[in-house]
Amino acid sequence: MEGILEITSRQFREQQKNVFEIADRGQKVVITRRKKQSYVLTPIDEDDLYFTPEMLAKIDNSIQQAKMGKKVKLTPELRKELFGDL
Repeated sequence: MEGILEITSRQFREQQKNVFEIADRGQKVVITRRKKQSYVLTPIDEDDLYFTPEMLAKIDNSIQQAKMGKKVKLTPELRKELFGDL
């Protein structure tokens, strides 16, 4: 993997296909817009789409349970049980 490719938004528009291929190969691509704002072009995979509607519903449910006092204190013993020896 090479360093960071820094390009302007105009260069991105003109070379979009090539820039996507570069990002697909793992190189970081930074697109600068009028020297005011920059963006990073990053490929995503299934793991990046973790927050599905179902997951968001589970998170909302957990928040409601916490508001109602249904929570568990994370003790050292519970931490070890859940996460092992990190």
